[in-house]
Amino acid sequence: MIDSGRPVKDIKIDENSTIEKIFDELSQSGGFESVNMYDGLEILTNMISDKRCLKFVSFVGAIISTGLRGIVKNMIKDKWFDVAITTCGALDHDIARHFSHYREGAFTMDDSKLADQNIHRLGSVLVPMDSYGPLIEEKMQSFLDEEYKKGVKEMTTSEICKMIGKHLGEDSFLYWAYVNDVDVIVPGIMDGAVGSQIWLFTQKHGDFKLNMTRDADLISGLIFKAERSGAFMIGGGISKHHTLWWNQYRDGLDYAFYITTAQEFDGSLSGALVREAISWGKVTQKARQATLHAESTTILPFIYSALLSKLKKTQN
Repeated sequence: MIDSGRPVKDIKIDENSTIEKIFDELSQSGGFESVNMYDGLEILTNMISDKRCLKFVSFVGAIISTGLRGIVKNMIKDKWFDVAITTCGALDHDIARHFSHYREGAFTMDDSKLADQNIHRLGSVLVPMDSYGPLIEEKMQSFLDEEYKKGVKEMTTSEICKMIGKHLGEDSFLYWAYVNDVDVIVPGIMDGAVGSQIWLFTQKHGDFKLNMTRDADLISGLIFKAERSGAFMIGGGISKHHTLWWNQYRDGLDYAFYITTAQEFDGSLSGALVREAISWGKVTQKARQATLHAESTTILPFIYSALLSKLKKTQN
């Protein structure tokens, strides 16, 4: 006989319900993704509270073009994570939005007309050309030239991120990573504006090198010493996989929560549920793990709010 679970309970919410109370209601709702969202909140609470855990956050660059940048920045500012793994786009957008502004748009806008106006469209976000390519070129060449004149002839991606962060301000996630000594690693750094500017700098300074093997030295040194490890993975792609890949060298993550819009039927890495990583040794068999199918800019603000409430209680 199949072991049946707890009875499904109706969700009860009134005008006095707190965000944490709402999440508690989801835990026994039987809802198709709401239970995964509740599980994710519990995983993050335990992971962030675990002082013996090496904590990773990985995220795709696109979310930094949106207001979700503020939550990513706050999580790093509050020292919730030890390592961040992301894409080059996150660096591009952090620089561009610190020194300029993006605009609200819509998925339905006429892209030909936008091109005529020198405006790029990223989903429902409008990126004026002057706020992106030329600006990032000017800033990166200036930042790199400053380091080069100090005698720096070789940098890792984590060092590139610290270099950028110290030139930005409190609105920037890279700034707070620099202040709090959170290592930001960008395994696909050449796939974006910042990476292109590094390449361009080497064309004029042939003795300057980008050394990504030292990023591997950095992350391996942290992984091999970790008593436990955990990851909050926001979106898939290379940032998610790099997080999983390195954690196989310590027998896998002990905590793992993944938010994705991808589906697993195509066999893609982005579509793969966290539990698939167990078969590769990238997540332990006894790990607390969950995958939530949701759009992160919609759902993460609610998870973040509930997480603030729960963490405050654990610290008191």
